[in-house]
Amino acid sequence: MKVLVIGAHGQIGRLLVAKLQASQHEVTAGLRSTSQIKDYQEQGYQTALVDVEKDITHLQAAMKDQQAVVFAVGSGGKTGADKTMMVDLDGAVKAMEAAKKADIERFIIISAIGAQNRSLWSYQQRELSTGNYYYAAKYYADEWLLHSGLAYTIIRPAALTNATPTGKVVLGPQLDLTVDNKVRTITRSDVAQTVVECLNQPRTINQAFDISNGDILIAQALANLSS
Repeated sequence: MKVLVIGAHGQIGRLLVAKLQASQHEVTAGLRSTSQIKDYQEQGYQTALVDVEKDITHLQAAMKDQQAVVFAVGSGGKTGADKTMMVDLDGAVKAMEAAKKADIERFIIISAIGAQNRSLWSYQQRELSTGNYYYAAKYYADEWLLHSGLAYTIIRPAALTNATPTGKVVLGPQLDLTVDNKVRTITRSDVAQTVVECLNQPRTINQAFDISNGDILIAQALANLSS
């Protein structure tokens, strides 16, 4: 499958393009600057200039001849609420609209565990920060995708780490944020591998789930999803 990864220079994106490059899929790294493109091309990757703050026509052009799109974009914790809303929300929605125009077969978005829980982004429950906007942006992007008509997969990872991947997870429609009084976590590498496995398994089409590291092999956990 020809796969465009939007946000290929992010922490998960970099891992994902490497895994896809090593798989049977044909990956294109979607990057927002010419310097990034030069760097990735020197590493042997196919690339496309993709800036989610530009218009839908720009995004549609980047999706030409692609079969799947993975939206792995994040504005980052150091930006303000304006970037969060224009990248994580509006950028995602524009990518979905472009994907429909480009007749993309699969659209996978990396969201965040608990995004559907307003207590995580209520001003009364949490410190006023970009985090509030982040969860709201993820929630409404997910909602847009659910009603987009695209063949979607929504992956909502637990707190991300750079620990050694385990290849094992637990997933479900809504996981508790903690287990045994500890915050749930998942390695970025395991999230990237989950995306690869989602592309391999048609059962994951039109599925949305929380995911953290657990005791079940990633491929098996996805195969266990109810249809």
